[in-house]
Amino acid sequence: MGETLLPERLPEGARSVVLVEGESDRAAVETAAVRMGRDLGGDGISVVAMGGATNIGHYLARFGPDGQNLRLAGLCDVNEESYFRREIEHLGLGRGLSRSDMEALGFYVCVEDLEDELIRALGTGAVEAFIEGQGELQSLRTLQNQPAHRGGATEQHLRRFMGSRSGRKLRYAAGLVSQLDSETLPRPLVGLLTNL
Repeated sequence: MGETLLPERLPEGARSVVLVEGESDRAAVETAAVRMGRDLGGDGISVVAMGGATNIGHYLARFGPDGQNLRLAGLCDVNEESYFRREIEHLGLGRGLSRSDMEALGFYVCVEDLEDELIRALGTGAVEAFIEGQGELQSLRTLQNQPAHRGGATEQHLRRFMGSRSGRKLRYAAGLVSQLDSETLPRPLVGLLTNL
């Protein structure tokens, strides 16, 4: 189980909390909000990085009906969907929840993960151009030429590359989202921000 990183307190006036797995997800949500013309702070919405999906139960307890009673929302990867579903049900917000039910409650799932959503939204060429702009295209090419990755799909290479160095996911999340507009943002980000 991941380390629980409960924040000391939310900003004054917080009415809603968006629970995301990590800092890169938080950066993506906050950047997407700007792209959609939203002022999260002004709307009383705080985005909280939980330090991993397995920590969601702690955060739901703290911020949900039995805690601070804030409006809840969230974003996770498809591999973490079962953690979210189980804890949302444990909180008493429903039973046998489908993905549509979870969305109606404000919780969205990225397929496969947020990086995959961004790669599909932008296209591999645009992501590679962004990587080149970061001065890291040669590093990507080195990864692609490794025996384990030769012949693999470019999308898989890009996802692996983003997670291969500490801090890269965080830096790339905001940067890639900033390349999109409100019409091309991935569905989970749009749904999450529209429902808040």
